[in-house]
Amino acid sequence: MRCRFLPLALCIGLVAGVASAQEPTFHFEGPVPEGSDTFFFLEFDVPEGTAEIEVVHAHVPAQTDNVLDWGIDDPNGSRGWGGGNRENAIVGVEAASRSYIPGPMPAGMWRVAVGKAKIVPGEPAGYSVDVTLRGSPTLEPQSRAPYRDPGALNTEERWYAGDFHVHARESGDVRDTLTIDEALDFAETQGLDFVLLAEHNTISGFTLYKGAQERNPNVLIIPGQEFTTYGGHGNAIGATEAVAYTVGTDGYTIADAIDLFHQQDALFSINHPRHPLPECRGCAWDFEVDPATIDAVEVQTGILPAVDFWEDLIETGSHAAAVGGSDDHRAGQAEPPVERPIGIPTTMVYTTELSVGAILEGIQSGRTVVKVFGPDGPMLETELSGERIGNTVFADTATLSVVVTGANGQSLRVIKNREVLQTVPISSDSFEHENTVEAPADGEDRYRHEVVEGRTRQTVGSYVWLRKGASSGCSCRVPGSPSSDGVLLFSLLFLCAWWLLRRRAAGPS
Repeated sequence: MRCRFLPLALCIGLVAGVASAQEPTFHFEGPVPEGSDTFFFLEFDVPEGTAEIEVVHAHVPAQTDNVLDWGIDDPNGSRGWGGGNRENAIVGVEAASRSYIPGPMPAGMWRVAVGKAKIVPGEPAGYSVDVTLRGSPTLEPQSRAPYRDPGALNTEERWYAGDFHVHARESGDVRDTLTIDEALDFAETQGLDFVLLAEHNTISGFTLYKGAQERNPNVLIIPGQEFTTYGGHGNAIGATEAVAYTVGTDGYTIADAIDLFHQQDALFSINHPRHPLPECRGCAWDFEVDPATIDAVEVQTGILPAVDFWEDLIETGSHAAAVGGSDDHRAGQAEPPVERPIGIPTTMVYTTELSVGAILEGIQSGRTVVKVFGPDGPMLETELSGERIGNTVFADTATLSVVVTGANGQSLRVIKNREVLQTVPISSDSFEHENTVEAPADGEDRYRHEVVEGRTRQTVGSYVWLRKGASSGCSCRVPGSPSSDGVLLFSLLFLCAWWLLRRRAAGPS
């Protein structure tokens, strides 16, 4: 065996031996490497027969303002990310400490990933890491099962209520006894139908979902993770495979990560993009990305609004839906005024059934509404007449309509391309309003509604886009690319030419 080093890292000692006889221990200690890369790695060899690995990590000096994060990779990819977990990390065949993934222990090169979360200029920054390999486990086997899509919990076509940003025990910044069941139990008391368990940079909880879902059959668990970087956080909605979290290292970019999530048919949503607190490292969004790759934006996170950020992104070409999440870390036992419990805000999604696939389809179609102050807030249902494909309607002239329920003294805003067209008092419990709108000669316009009380948003609806209907002899309709009218025109011409050739080949009817 050998101990591998990064520049400036010092391996103090190595006790070698066979895993079943004497436990080999690797010790790494040294200054944090300089440079712009956000992570560095401590590599170590794992022999056949290793049953468990324990990593003990510490800052050097212990009393420092510098902050490091910790994760473990095996030869095939991530085995979890503890971030700022204070407890030791343990990975084994049948059990693991929180934030880490149990399973086969492949021989080969493993590594401890060390994130430079906060390095204060001029202040000494170092690390000390011990890696212990064992031939027999110290953790008791855990009751786990491979993740399986639970299917539809309800087959009714309607609006479903949920929270797209909830943390449980597998996130190291919650208490280590907080269970998935606690979060789901509280969500059900709030009248929610689904929650996304958004654990930081890990899918370690996935093998716990089967049992939790069976014990909580009325609240659907949406798989995913909060992709936590030092330049912004995002939810990978529906992701079932781990994606490397080391953005900013070795040329790996946020665009690369988003593409990997999309390859597994997950959606990517930007979380709390305007987070104002500096102690939340990397919480505010600081990346420039192709706007067409962003599927949703958390327009409300607890008490933090981000509607203006969402509008800015849409103006650059995104068709992102509006979603909201509480960012709850306490299973509903929030500590005001900063924290909000599960369900505040609540996101309503119109789907054909309560299933993971249907919820994702509802987001992609822009059929979402965010109730800022929880599930009992006003509801609005926006419709735009015409042929709708996804979040886009094709019609020369259309009727923009909305039905508002549950309002009491609030007002309705009609919004076109970010500008408020009208502000109308809501005069009844089931209030209806209509506008006749014209599609632009080129490109697209977008429309949505809000319920407001004074200047305070109560309810935010997603946009629906309006384009002119196709003027050719065929009836083909293609949703426009958010960023390219040229692609739309080419697609329409191609499909219509194909239709005409098929007609000619078929001969006279």
